[in-house]
Amino acid sequence: MIEQADGSLRVTVPMIIANARALLEAGRGLLLSGKNTGLTLLDLAAVTEVDSSALSVVFAWLRTAGTGGITLRVANPPANLISLATLYGVSELLPRA
Repeated sequence: MIEQADGSLRVTVPMIIANARALLEAGRGLLLSGKNTGLTLLDLAAVTEVDSSALSVVFAWLRTAGTGGITLRVANPPANLISLATLYGVSELLPRA
């Protein structure tokens, strides 16, 4: 679901409503584990499918990271995630790597 290595979190499943709660909890757990400090990349290169729930999950992770003093940057966002963010007027809120 989410792999952690070398200062990055790599999402490996579709970011859709069916996975949203599990992704949210897994990501929060990893961000709050104490293993991430400073800058952490959220690598979405392996994500093949997204829906609007993906934006909610990413923004929740950003809030969690911020409360833990972690700067989270989104790497390799799928084009359809960027399209959704643009549609909803929040693309400038996605901190890209």
